[in-house]
Amino acid sequence: MLKIVGFEKDKALRLGVVEGDSVIDLQAVDARVPSDLSRWLAENDGDLKSLGDVAKRAPSSARVPLANVTFALPVARPGKIVCLGLNYLEHAKEGGHQKPEFPSIFMRCRTSLTPHLAPLVRPFVSETLDYEAELLVVIGGRIKHASLDDALGCIAGYSCFNDGSVRKFQRRTSQWDMGKNFDRTGGFGPWVVDARALPPGAKGLKIESRLNGQVLQSDNTANMMFAVAETIVDVTQGMTLEPGDIIAMGTPSGVGHARKPPLWMKAGDVCEIEIEGIGVLRNPIVEEAVSPAARAAAE
Repeated sequence: MLKIVGFEKDKALRLGVVEGDSVIDLQAVDARVPSDLSRWLAENDGDLKSLGDVAKRAPSSARVPLANVTFALPVARPGKIVCLGLNYLEHAKEGGHQKPEFPSIFMRCRTSLTPHLAPLVRPFVSETLDYEAELLVVIGGRIKHASLDDALGCIAGYSCFNDGSVRKFQRRTSQWDMGKNFDRTGGFGPWVVDARALPPGAKGLKIESRLNGQVLQSDNTANMMFAVAETIVDVTQGMTLEPGDIIAMGTPSGVGHARKPPLWMKAGDVCEIEIEGIGVLRNPIVEEAVSPAARAAAE
């Protein structure tokens, strides 16, 4: 199974392949390998196999212990971050929504993302930071007006996503984007798994969230109302998907805002998202650090 990871070395971004308990530093094998997976996908027709071929040439000096790696985003600079809401029926019901006729699409920005093992930040303006376990799709090939027959062919791989949501700001208007885009609230990682290693459309995989070890969401990607291929068909009616774009596929039931009383992530917590065949995304939670002046201005 080919697993592509972003990491930091000497304060610079690197791209690597996970092999057992080590990471192969691809730039140490071939200096022409870019540090951003988006660039590799754009320059190599969305092919991850050739990146694995680079890793096969790695000398021992190019290997770094996985335990010593500082993780970075698996896709350093995604061009578009497309997200689905209400894509599992029970989650729609727990939020008081009917089964949607079409996928509910919103967007995230890059500053909202944070990598594996880095903290998710609970903002000081609201305690309502919620967890959402999601399958994440990484686009490998440019596509517009996809059909169900060719939609899956544009996918390079899959990852885990935690669509951390500040519910107070998400729900204050009919537009969700503000509550979905607080800095460093969206966990992404730990790596990208080559799509060929998983079932078509990543269908039939167990997906789970855990907060401090307690299972809070547990479902299967087969239960998404809008499957990966169907989602790509819908999105590409209007948007051209390009190499390195990512799509977060929505979350199952069990989120914090639907619990009684509500359950919010707080400083000192650890949230884990696990998807069968992909891995475990783990993020500690910290409080946002702000100056006394900024705090006073917000009160």
